[in-house]
Amino acid sequence: MTESPAQPHSATLISSVQRAMRLLESVAEHEHGAPAKQLARETGLALPTAYHLLRTLVFEGYLRREKGLFFLGEAAVRLGSSGAQQKRRSMVADTLACWRDAIGVPVYYAMYRDGEIEVMCVSDSPGNPAVEEWADFRETGHAHAIGQCLLAQLDDDARRDHLDRYPVQSITPYTVRDSHSLLRRLERMPRMEPVTERQEYALGTVCAAIPITVGNTAATMAISLPAHQADRLPAATRQLQSAVGRLLGSLAISISI
Repeated sequence: MTESPAQPHSATLISSVQRAMRLLESVAEHEHGAPAKQLARETGLALPTAYHLLRTLVFEGYLRREKGLFFLGEAAVRLGSSGAQQKRRSMVADTLACWRDAIGVPVYYAMYRDGEIEVMCVSDSPGNPAVEEWADFRETGHAHAIGQCLLAQLDDDARRDHLDRYPVQSITPYTVRDSHSLLRRLERMPRMEPVTERQEYALGTVCAAIPITVGNTAATMAISLPAHQADRLPAATRQLQSAVGRLLGSLAISISI
């Protein structure tokens, strides 16, 4: 017989914290604010106790008081924002895991933010491991599909600025040789079409990246495969592209993940 989880003994609970949390919950239900007497009544607290806790919550920034009414303060709003951001991150991670299992490949989410290539989330498995970052992804954007896909979405000035900071360097025998050749390649890439690279970043690996543009922000979903499975790359890329197209609107991937 399975025992139910033990409930915390009342002596181990801090009653003032419980009361403060009830007050915060009550204030959150009143968009236009509420007076102390109403909050005390709704939470079942004595008015002096409610006043004491409300003053403390105001002092700590979790509440603010205007004309006798109490509202959620900046500290409480920050907590809510952090929770929403964590929920978005979890949603993206779960979605990438679904695509990983459905397509049978590692899946990556990356974006170009503040002049840098950032891999935000990777979903892989023991049977389908992600590419090892043996050379800094930020510094080698010219070599991998993720970086090429992001750079292709930038304007010419932004591309040149990036390459001035991170010059092209050959890291495998297949890597593009110079910035001029890379810029010509990027200019020829059809807009919003998948970008593929074969062993340019890592020997024995082929990759593809799907461009995603939201407003002025460049982002991408990408996959990788061992080079001996390169014949799977086109079909897997089409699967990813179709999945992204179906779910992007409802998923509402946060660019500030």
